[in-house]
Amino acid sequence: MQSRVKWVENLTFLGQSNSGHSVVMDGNGGEKAPSPMEMVLMAAGGCSSVDVVDGLKSAGQKITACEAQITSVRREQAPRLFTSANIHFVVAGHDLDEAVVAKTVADSLEKYCSVCLMLGEGVEMTYSYEVIAQD
Repeated sequence: MQSRVKWVENLTFLGQSNSGHSVVMDGNGGEKAPSPMEMVLMAAGGCSSVDVVDGLKSAGQKITACEAQITSVRREQAPRLFTSANIHFVVAGHDLDEAVVAKTVADSLEKYCSVCLMLGEGVEMTYSYEVIAQD
């Protein structure tokens, strides 16, 4: 897998993926676009959400919505690394089995999500979830 990042102007950069997609990043604290560190959090949320949605569907769960809410803490001094992050999943659906949701969320962060597993090498990664029943 490859990607590249081109400097556009000031502290604005254009990331280009190997699959042909582009994303703007702002090194000025997210003034014009997400900052690179915000992109890391969104990548963790996106990667783990794929696992959760796919896992719940594979388990026969009638999922209708999934939102990953990511909160993090960063060091105050440079380099401003994340020291901890929590991904809270809000999962909605019909007749969801909470035990299946709990296992699927745990498996994502502990076994399958590449981004979270990489972050977990230096970041305390935690997770939580809530199930919203829909009639």
